[in-house]
Amino acid sequence: MRGLNLDQVHAFADVIELGSFSAAAARQNLSQPAISQQIRQLEDRLGVRLIERVGKRAMPTPAGQALLDRVGEIDASVQNALDAVAGFASGTVGQVRIGTGATACIYFLPKVLEQLQRRFPGLEIIVRTGNTSDVLKSIEENSLDIGLVTLPASGRSLDIVPVLTDPFVAIFADGMDVPDLVRPADLADIPLVLYERGGQTRTIVDDWLRAAGVAGHSIMELGSVEAIKELVGAGLGATILPAMGARLGRTQFPIKTRKLAPDLARSLALVVRRDKVMGSGLREVRNGLIAAARDWTPNQSSSGT
Repeated sequence: MRGLNLDQVHAFADVIELGSFSAAAARQNLSQPAISQQIRQLEDRLGVRLIERVGKRAMPTPAGQALLDRVGEIDASVQNALDAVAGFASGTVGQVRIGTGATACIYFLPKVLEQLQRRFPGLEIIVRTGNTSDVLKSIEENSLDIGLVTLPASGRSLDIVPVLTDPFVAIFADGMDVPDLVRPADLADIPLVLYERGGQTRTIVDDWLRAAGVAGHSIMELGSVEAIKELVGAGLGATILPAMGARLGRTQFPIKTRKLAPDLARSLALVVRRDKVMGSGLREVRNGLIAAARDWTPNQSSSGT
């Protein structure tokens, strides 16, 4: 098929997603007749009807659904082609877009990125933080190249490879009298400063407490690991965090860590699209992340006192 117009394809996808030509026109800042013309031209070029009305909503025909199922692949292929030539236009080795959680971004990525930057000064690396679901969606849409996310994660178009196990620890103000091994019951009556809801890290902690019949008295929920540790160090409560983010000696107030019983850990995985073209830059980033994950141990980030 020669001359497939991507603007027409995206207009079609918007009409189906939003359910009407007028809504698609508003999204693209075009007139409704302009959107209708794009759809007609696309249907003429393909020789099939793509859209039908069910009540007041625009719905795909079987042929339209077949095209819709492949819009992501089309966009990914185009982006891969653009990525492949970007380095020649800018004079760099290339650009790699990484998505990960806030904890890994602060405590795991910097060393990896420093080593990559030293070895490949022309490689441009962009990092975006978000929850697992956000990162997976961006990878599926090809707005991110690779992700380091907390499992569970799934996606038919995604290649998901576990690379690192990160245990959780309980954290207290240095002056608190706590056992050497902390069980859920030990936290039942202690105010908790926890990571915000919506991410896998918080879900893992909630499930651990709930399995022991402990509700947990959460007085604050924050998105910053460093802020959580500062508040705990100030004596406002206790917390449970991945060992990766539980480094000692980095807070204004002294803190101490304790292991959990039963053990609690999260698994981190690398995620890329199955059809992703593995350019040299992305390959080096992926290899660097795998090597760093293989060499990482909890002792790099925390130790008990």
